Amino acid sequence: MRKVVFASNNAGKVREVAAILAGLDIEVVPQSVYAVPSVEETGLSFVENAILKARHASKHTGLPAIADDSGIEVDLLNGAPGIYSARYAGPGASDADNNARLLAALGDAPESARTARYQCVMVYMRHADDPTPLICQASWEGRVLSAPRGEGGFGYDPLFLLPELGKTAAEIDAETKNRLSHRGRALRALLEALRGT
Repeated sequence: MRKVVFASNNAGKVREVAAILAGLDIEVVPQSVYAVPSVEETGLSFVENAILKARHASKHTGLPAIADDSGIEVDLLNGAPGIYSARYAGPGASDADNNARLLAALGDAPESARTARYQCVMVYMRHADDPTPLICQASWEGRVLSAPRGEGGFGYDPLFLLPELGKTAAEIDAETKNRLSHRGRALRALLEALRGT
């Protein structure tokens, strides 16, 4: 079984990636197992940040690395919070803090105008100096509610309405989320690319 380090300390992401890769010939090990410190996300795009994280994890562990960078883009906010989604309310902000800031930023905008999407870029690096990392991207369209709903998921999931289901990403089961989500689709695209290498 091939061991790959997953460059994240986000327990929700680790769970989702491990579930999608379950049963394959890849053992996903979170970077926390190797005490890999977090790297500063200085990139100006999801792609740059994902590469930074994968390279950092691979360099510290000597293993191939998978990293993602993801976030929510809200049209009324010109794509914000975007790459700053995890720290929208400031360094060390909780999911609740970020959600509260997003709701404040949108004010009383009607739901029909609150179009948004989750973006995910997934990167696989064979080694820290890999000059041609595999890069896959996917998005997930929805709307931002004016109040949170649901107990599942993480991040902005309680605010992210899926109009075709009439539910938020926090109200659907993990299997459905992994099938529909930006991260699930980007990861499956990455797996297809890996099978071709």
